[in-house]
Amino acid sequence: MTTAQTSAGGLIREWRTRRRMSQLDLAMEAEISQRHLSFVESGRAAPSREMVLHLAEQLEIPLRQRNQLLLAAGFAPSFSERPLTDTTLAPALAAVESVLKGHEPFPALAVDRHWNLISANAAIGPFLADVAEPSLLQPPVNVLRLSLHPNGIAPRIVNLAEWRAHLLERLKHQNDAAGDPVLVELERELRTYPSGLKGARPVPVEPNGIVHPLRLAHGDQVLSFISTITVFGTPLDVTLSELAIESFFPADEQTRAVLVRLAKERAEAN
Repeated sequence: MTTAQTSAGGLIREWRTRRRMSQLDLAMEAEISQRHLSFVESGRAAPSREMVLHLAEQLEIPLRQRNQLLLAAGFAPSFSERPLTDTTLAPALAAVESVLKGHEPFPALAVDRHWNLISANAAIGPFLADVAEPSLLQPPVNVLRLSLHPNGIAPRIVNLAEWRAHLLERLKHQNDAAGDPVLVELERELRTYPSGLKGARPVPVEPNGIVHPLRLAHGDQVLSFISTITVFGTPLDVTLSELAIESFFPADEQTRAVLVRLAKERAEAN
């Protein structure tokens, strides 16, 4: 989708189709007539700024793409986009660092919309051990590429097939939601990496399990993690809206004990 080639009505129609909504569905959600929505999509009616933002809200369009929609409709963008070095973002970035630090001794990292690493806490070490390709650790570090590349973390992921499927499904869902061409290309690249299926035995699903964990070989042990994603709840800045924190928690007591021990060793070394 590009505003240079697509009208505001065309973009609204594309987002509605992406969200698998009919004209009637969107009209009902937006509390407008289907006839008016049809006129907007066809270009027979020019939407006001308020209508553009209202429809974007109903379609859950990301802030970056809302700005593009506004430009296509002939209006100035509503949402700022600041570099991470902008002083006005300092309080939000300080909050991110507090979350990362507060999550120790367990690993946590912050990423941008393309899954490039913004920051990480000191407990991330076990993930980065024995990465065979140094370029994967050169900024900007793409955490999905690092995870699934055959010379990255992938060789140490015990349940690679399952974890790869999880990451690709997450990325596909993100692409379905945002349609970012950089992420589309990243998904295409990651799908060319080894799946981990050849010669591998499927990992049985635990009958009492609640999530599918990441199992990572670390020395002669296997660390097991579950993870959560945190985003800012009410962002008005494009950059801030695209930041996410992934926090890893131990899925068993052995993993917890190893992480606590590693944290103690780091403290003693300092």
